Amino acid sequence: MTSTGANGAPPFEMTAGRVRLDGREVLHGIDLRVEPGEVLAVLGANGSGKSTLIRALLGLVPLSGGRTHIYGSPPARFRDWKRVGYVPQRLTVGGGVPATVREVVASGRIARQSRLRPFSSAADRAAVRRALETVGLADRAGHPAQRLSGGQQQRVLIARALAGEPDVFVMDEPTAGVDAASQAALARTLRELVRQGRTIVLVAHELGPLEPLITRAVVVEAGRIAHTGAPPAPEGECARPGHQHLHPHAPGTEPAPLTTWNPA
Repeated sequence: MTSTGANGAPPFEMTAGRVRLDGREVLHGIDLRVEPGEVLAVLGANGSGKSTLIRALLGLVPLSGGRTHIYGSPPARFRDWKRVGYVPQRLTVGGGVPATVREVVASGRIARQSRLRPFSSAADRAAVRRALETVGLADRAGHPAQRLSGGQQQRVLIARALAGEPDVFVMDEPTAGVDAASQAALARTLRELVRQGRTIVLVAHELGPLEPLITRAVVVEAGRIAHTGAPPAPEGECARPGHQHLHPHAPGTEPAPLTTWNPA
């Protein structure tokens, strides 16, 4: 199920994109097109601009020059948000009232709501349940999400995106704080999404077990795309035997590993 816009437009396209933050130019003339069904890795060191690039593609960061489109429409005019699932780096829950894990994951269904189909239909509940089972958090569905470890909160964010059943997944450091077994399980889940024709864009410092899934990589250096093509070979510490590609947010144990996502 590879999917384009009504006019055959790709999921994302940026032309001569520039971003200026706090008086400093963070992105310099980026040209990037994400094709339907591809698994694109956006790589780079901390501070290179890779997360800013992803947020600019989604319209979360305004461009100071150039243009970007989501399925052929500028982000400000794009309305079909149920097609896009976004996994940010951190869980943020506003309002001062603790939200449960189930409530956060269920919010991934909001873009699919309408006046004719109220929230919490049987399809919504089933999608939320599958997403929670996939990330190994079904037994914590009623727990306050803010009290989970950083790695567990990352699983909540992945589940929220899965629950929305989008066409394209945009993931900002999805393996950060997730143990090695769960990284491998996430790779299996993404492999199934690819088999279904979903498009995946992910930001990473290292790929680990996700590398075999990547169809194309771009490397961002100092706000510019320095490489596009096959993922470059790891260097330095990441190239040493036994390196596990782990960057935990917080100490502590993790729940059961991710399982394979099955939307049916």
